[in-house]
Amino acid sequence: MQVSARTDYALRAMLAVADAPGRVTAAALARAQQMPPAFLQSILVDLRRAELLHGRRGGEGGYTLTRPAAEITVGDVVRAVNGALTTVRGLPTHSAAYPERAAGLRDVWLAVHDRIADIVDRTTLADLLNPAQSPEARASTGTGRRPPTPK
Repeated sequence: MQVSARTDYALRAMLAVADAPGRVTAAALARAQQMPPAFLQSILVDLRRAELLHGRRGGEGGYTLTRPAAEITVGDVVRAVNGALTTVRGLPTHSAAYPERAAGLRDVWLAVHDRIADIVDRTTLADLLNPAQSPEARASTGTGRRPPTPK
């Protein structure tokens, strides 16, 4: 899975807003996260359209989450800025079709999609802000440890 800059920036912005004690301006987000302001602005528009952020203009303006961080998943954010979690040749994974000999590939891509969806749809912003409490951290302390990260 390749994570685009748009997705990475959207998640970083959402985490910064979630962690802030009040409203956060786009300019402050861009500075703190070292993001191009114009690119970030277009991402913030997508996040507002998806009803993940509430924006307020003016001197007292800025962005806040529309609901608690524990109710917003990584999957929500990815879908808001990308539309789909996974694609095959630029099309939604479920629409992949192959001739006979390669027909099994569709099942592989759907299984990959399901695994990714499982992880991103159960991981919330609150989990990322408090990693010790996340489902991934809890899972890694039992017998189902995560495999080591490749070097």
